[in-house]
Amino acid sequence: MKVTFIINFHTVWGQKLYVVGSIPALGSWDPVFAKEMVYTDGGNWQLTLDLPEDTEYVEYRYFISVNEKRIFEEWEKNHRISFDKEFSKYSLYDYWQVRPANLAFYTSAFTHSLFAHPCNTHERIVKSDKKISIKVGAPRIEKHQSVAITGNQPCLGDWNPDKALKLSCDTFPEWHIDLDASELHNPLEYKFILYDNNSRSIVSWEGGENRVLDLPPQANGEAVVISGLYYRDVQPLWRGAGTVIPVFSLRSENSFGTGDLFDLRLLIDWARKTGQCIIQTLPMNDTTMTHTWVDSYPYSAISIFALHPMYISLNWLGELKDKKKADFYAEIQHNLNAKEAVDYELVVKYKTAYCRDYFEQEGLQCIENEAFNTFYTQNESWLLPYAAYCYLRDKNGTPEFSQWGKFANYDKGAIQALCAKNSEAYPEIAFSYFLQFVLHTQFSSVSEYARKNGIVLKGDIPIGVNRNSVETWTEPKYFNMNGQAGAPPDDFSANGQNWMFPTYNWEEMEKDGYAWWKKRFRKMSDYFDAFRIDHILGFFRIWEIPLDFIQGLCGHFNPALPFSRNEIEQYGLTFNEARFTTPHIHQKFLTELFDELTSEVKGSFLAQSSSNHYVLKPFCNTQRKIEKLFEGKEDLKSQRIKEGLFAIANEMLFLPDPHNELLFHPRISAMNSFIYKELSESERYAFDQLYWHFFYRRHTEYWKLQAYKHLVPLVACTDMLVCGEDLGMIPDSVPEVMKKLQILSLEIERMPKTSHREFSDLLSLPYNSVCTTSTHDMTPIRNWWKEDPDKTQRYFNQVLLRVGVAPDECREDLARQIISNHLETQSMLTILPLQDWFAIDDSIKRSDIESERINVPANSRHYWQYRMHINLEELIKADSLNEKISFLIRKSGRH
Repeated sequence: MKVTFIINFHTVWGQKLYVVGSIPALGSWDPVFAKEMVYTDGGNWQLTLDLPEDTEYVEYRYFISVNEKRIFEEWEKNHRISFDKEFSKYSLYDYWQVRPANLAFYTSAFTHSLFAHPCNTHERIVKSDKKISIKVGAPRIEKHQSVAITGNQPCLGDWNPDKALKLSCDTFPEWHIDLDASELHNPLEYKFILYDNNSRSIVSWEGGENRVLDLPPQANGEAVVISGLYYRDVQPLWRGAGTVIPVFSLRSENSFGTGDLFDLRLLIDWARKTGQCIIQTLPMNDTTMTHTWVDSYPYSAISIFALHPMYISLNWLGELKDKKKADFYAEIQHNLNAKEAVDYELVVKYKTAYCRDYFEQEGLQCIENEAFNTFYTQNESWLLPYAAYCYLRDKNGTPEFSQWGKFANYDKGAIQALCAKNSEAYPEIAFSYFLQFVLHTQFSSVSEYARKNGIVLKGDIPIGVNRNSVETWTEPKYFNMNGQAGAPPDDFSANGQNWMFPTYNWEEMEKDGYAWWKKRFRKMSDYFDAFRIDHILGFFRIWEIPLDFIQGLCGHFNPALPFSRNEIEQYGLTFNEARFTTPHIHQKFLTELFDELTSEVKGSFLAQSSSNHYVLKPFCNTQRKIEKLFEGKEDLKSQRIKEGLFAIANEMLFLPDPHNELLFHPRISAMNSFIYKELSESERYAFDQLYWHFFYRRHTEYWKLQAYKHLVPLVACTDMLVCGEDLGMIPDSVPEVMKKLQILSLEIERMPKTSHREFSDLLSLPYNSVCTTSTHDMTPIRNWWKEDPDKTQRYFNQVLLRVGVAPDECREDLARQIISNHLETQSMLTILPLQDWFAIDDSIKRSDIESERINVPANSRHYWQYRMHINLEELIKADSLNEKISFLIRKSGRH
């Protein structure tokens, strides 16, 4: 079988065009063995291959090379051709596939859910031995619509759209049609049109000029394939609406004190009823370290693959045959469901106990069937070490694997022996297998249910993992354990945030093509069709905090370009290392920190370093030591002293670089420090100049290169819709990179990204964005309304354009206006917290405003226990609220 690849692409001298593909003749995807094309004329390149007659199909892509180095290649989607044995010759006329401007519509959020098409192929049987196949990428086609073709040929209706031919969608989002070449004449002019299957009418013609084909005469037995076309969409911007809520916050009649996977299924029913199209969750990975409420923090995963067992739906799992046990758990369930908030410890304790009893009753059958064997085979690489981790954590009474004796350092062979069926540990190991199998089975069912109902599930990938996680145990090479990830000071926390996660060893990750991240992203696609990258700034640079610190002020960016002593002095600041890098405080500032406790603190905790300055004594000269010193002391006096000592530990103007002692980072927010107040006017001016340059100019291009290097291969490894949480101290390069990669940004009205604005201009938000009223780290709108009356008054008059004095409460009419404003934006998605949807209806919203907050970022030990106050069954029947939501979504033109 003779196959000829033909593409028109204008190159410059020295550039060569290659084809690489899925078959040995095209290098089996190895670019080293790709086939070089031959230049003919007019920008045309050609390659002819003789392929075996039994070749069923080939996938391939084009790339440009200079001096045997790839410099440019097609978008990640491959050309694909299936061969029909009736044809002995194939001529493939391809268009170079560039990254489409509407990339989001090619993601599984749309192709598997929102625009998923049934396989009614409209296949045309071409009996001639001359065939032309035309393929076009057209993802934004509603389920009740089709793509059709018409043109200047009788078989295409002679431009009569009523006689247009429908294309097949069995390879959606690509559409295709086979035409009898003997019925066509050159030149063939044609256009695609959008057809409504319900009304049997034309919706619109595609944009642009007529498409033209002027091909050489076809031989008998030759098939021509036109590939790489894109439908030129002229429809108005597509926009959707949805809800964000932690799954643990859901409540139903059958849940067990916390939201579970069946509750998520009920939420899908509600979302569909109200005209929404997307549900966003918080991370759902296992966080179990201590079996206490501290584990409620969903962004501190012990495994990037394992799901948290508390999300198992016990009602869905099955009933216990032991009536006494069943009655016992029914009473526990009743008591837990009556609680206003999630009682994390009791929920986990009793749900785990129920699962253990059910496992003893039915479990062996569950893990000895074909479905489990398939699950185990596909997930063994992470499931086995995860189960071993859980066993060793509980046996040793600590998640700190350094305390696990001979298992402190991960050894694959030893862990395989521990997990063997003849091991004494196997019953516990098997129980962990069982839990994850049940979670996978239930979640897969919910995911499929969401897709069938046109609802996109959007997950959340935390930027870090727990310091004592399965991954840091099994793959320590990927982590810098001497640092702590966090965030610099922002609107959430004046002292910065310390998440205590290890930072990533990006150099090591790069060596294997970011395999760790790719596995993580792909696992998400088992259940989600969209996901949010938590703190996407971490792919540009991370805020790294030394282990000695609890707060985030004395962190530094990594990677970064710290100053040398000479560079600092070029700004006009004489560099005194002892003065600028050693924590100390002038005695005149002590009363600001300690007031009447100053004398006691000076005598007990401080040592005099000069006539006017004090330093912390050795036993308390780090925040980590101070934290330990005041552990368990909650009285006001102890807390006052502790916070004051923390502040002194932050009193530095520069931080030595941990990798090079001759380089220094300016301390962030140093202008608020006491040491800055001691500088002379000229010193302050010099420091201000170098500070501004360091934090706002010096790293722009450097961080952009880091982000492209990390994100390009990762975004390409999944079909999911990628969104980024780009809040906080945003480098100038972030919007550019996200726009180029078409990663949806996060836009919040009260956190403007434009300087000198108090509120974002909602009418100016980019299309490729997610717009929301608040996040899990912020107060819902009713709570925010009461936080700062002066700010609320300005918002009331200047944004809502209301006259007079702002009311004390955010009434339902105000909430409706705020939400309507967000729905009217150009953002592709408006995803609102469930609490803010509740705010638009007085008959539904919770009376206790304070209880609706999910997290307080400034408090590293916050208890995550918010739970919706009504059952989902009631919510589905809440016609007043649901009609208001439906109306607002329809009014805004969203889906």
